[in-house]
Amino acid sequence: MNDIIEKALLKAGADIVGFADVKNILKPEIAHLERAISIGVCKNLNENTVRLLDSLKKKAVLMLKKEGYRYLSIPPDSDRAKDSFISNLYPLFPHKIAATSAGVGWIGKNGLLINPEFGPRLSLATVLTNAPLETSKPYEKSMCGNCSLCVEYCPSDAITGKEWSRENPFVDLINLQNCKDHKEGTRSFNGKPNCGFCITICPYGRKQIKSQSA
Repeated sequence: MNDIIEKALLKAGADIVGFADVKNILKPEIAHLERAISIGVCKNLNENTVRLLDSLKKKAVLMLKKEGYRYLSIPPDSDRAKDSFISNLYPLFPHKIAATSAGVGWIGKNGLLINPEFGPRLSLATVLTNAPLETSKPYEKSMCGNCSLCVEYCPSDAITGKEWSRENPFVDLINLQNCKDHKEGTRSFNGKPNCGFCITICPYGRKQIKSQSA
């Protein structure tokens, strides 16, 4: 079933699809869903990206539903409808947990998911399910190595330089207040605080950007 889902999602516009075993990291409310499908697209997170991710989630759900499996579809971070039932479940399972568990990427020093090909430029959605999917090999630690460009050039000194690992997933990578203060002090873009320098400077994914601009 993995191949069917992956091929269908890639054909429909996904850039990467991973499958994770999450049975040991789920909260009790959703512990019956032991697999996660992590879906990534290499686009800035805007309305078009949200629509694409939403259509990809629906496609995955339809395939699972057809086979009689249960599911929980978790939208992108910017599409969290307030006061909805699903919005109450967001804190239970961040997209980055599914993505690292599915081998899509690791958490970089900038606190973002880093993929070897797309860098920190993936927008994510997740579908949890009880389908007996084969799982990918997870990332166990950060692969940033000695690179600390995001730490050195962060305009707000918000990045601590510490490294993520599966054994220590909640290490303090970012001083969120410093980051927030800097964003609020810069010119907004489409009504939202603008920075993103830690995305721009990351060496991973630069080849992808060059190929897109060529």
